[in-house]
Amino acid sequence: MEKRYRLGQSELVLTHGDITREGTDAIANAAEEGLLGGGGVDGDIHRAAGPELLAACRELKHTLPEGHLTPGQALATPGFKLAARWVIHCVGPVYDQDPSNAPRVLASCYTRALALCRELGLRSIAFPAISTGIYGYPIPLAAEVSVRAVRDDLRANQGPPVPLVKMVLFDERAFAAFAGAADRILS
Repeated sequence: MEKRYRLGQSELVLTHGDITREGTDAIANAAEEGLLGGGGVDGDIHRAAGPELLAACRELKHTLPEGHLTPGQALATPGFKLAARWVIHCVGPVYDQDPSNAPRVLASCYTRALALCRELGLRSIAFPAISTGIYGYPIPLAAEVSVRAVRDDLRANQGPPVPLVKMVLFDERAFAAFAGAADRILS
């Protein structure tokens, strides 16, 4: 399953799959604030990247206020054993803690990750459906916010383009929600 959308000099690709196997320059990690790996996508990425990723995250923690990455922010580490050269760690919102602010925080994850791609000279990134697992963001709502954030960022042309942006969705339900949102927003 795959859908493609043209956005200026970039392409948004929606696909069903395992983000740890993506060969894009970077993959985004739906990280927890402490950056020490957890469940879901975060745990999968840490296991696939190997113990070096945890060591790199521990080093990053020392540079952060109170050792935590603030929701909506993003930081990069090498990808170590992953096919992707970089992992961009994004902390999404816990939806039930502040549903009215959740869209802004979720959109920031995507825009901050894309900004890091530009800073690092990366030409491709794959995102999971950030915050839709244990953080409880309803998938249809997250799909709308995520697709809009990527569209708005890519259209703004804030520096060199990121030619390929993928959203790697973990199941058919998530794929259908993101494809429906993309069809509505990008048509």
